Amino acid sequence: MSSPDSAVGLGAVVVGFDGSQRARQAAHWAAREAVSRGRRLVIVNAIRGPFPEVVVTPVSMPLPQLVDEKAVRAYTNDHLAELADECEEVAPGVVVDTRVFDGHPAAVLSEVAREAVLLVVGSSGATGLARVFTGSITADLAHHFPGPVVVVRDAGGDDGRVVVGVDGSVPSDRAVDFAVDFASRHGRVLVAVHATTGLPADALAPGGVWGQGLGLGIDAEQLRSSAEALIAKSLEGPLERHPEVRAEQVVSLLRPAQALIEQAEGAALLVVGRHGHGAVRRALLGSVSHAMLHHAPCSLAVVRGDSPKA
Repeated sequence: MSSPDSAVGLGAVVVGFDGSQRARQAAHWAAREAVSRGRRLVIVNAIRGPFPEVVVTPVSMPLPQLVDEKAVRAYTNDHLAELADECEEVAPGVVVDTRVFDGHPAAVLSEVAREAVLLVVGSSGATGLARVFTGSITADLAHHFPGPVVVVRDAGGDDGRVVVGVDGSVPSDRAVDFAVDFASRHGRVLVAVHATTGLPADALAPGGVWGQGLGLGIDAEQLRSSAEALIAKSLEGPLERHPEVRAEQVVSLLRPAQALIEQAEGAALLVVGRHGHGAVRRALLGSVSHAMLHHAPCSLAVVRGDSPKA
């Protein structure tokens, strides 16, 4: 088996494929996204050795119990070729490159997608062993991969809204950029959501957006006005670059995770920001993105604070 190389995914949309139906759905989603961005699609399958070994696969992909590396490679390449044909059907004009590498899926995908514009993975959305294996890889990538990651779920609709969480932080700004760009390319309505609880510590500090004029006697109308101003400021730049996008503002009194779940029902995509590593205060937004990995009712994009803008 060959080793992963970041040059393979340079400037492309990269998607992981493990033979499951959810991974197939993710590949179809990635194909449409690649066409909308004018980028190549790179489908990656990671196989762990050594061989021969006992191989456990979904019922839809039966394999002999004992196989060698040559058989696994041939079998995998055949299924990737079939998937490439499917992607060309669902996304006419897409340029597809399929690759098979040896190694742990999370490590392989991280390396191949290191210089990609987007990494796409499927969500297990299941219980038991399937969730343990697939879910752990998805969570690992969402929490540690430096670029934007989309976790595709079969819930939601292609004609739904694009929902983005807004809190005035750098990761939030990156998420808004991503969401507005996506909404523009796919002709979606953008819904920007801000929850008035669970705010970042720096927003509450003196001189911060929420620290200016907020005292113990503040009323709900003042709170809502400040929240709307925060959302408007976050949307200003991205909407100037994409004036065709229609945006709606939602101020919620719920906790951030609850507010996002409520607004994302029936949405095409939910976008959240995620801080990098280092500061204790980053755990707050991190907890929201972590909760969305398990509970988002639609496909989810996780954008890190130091990710490049869309």
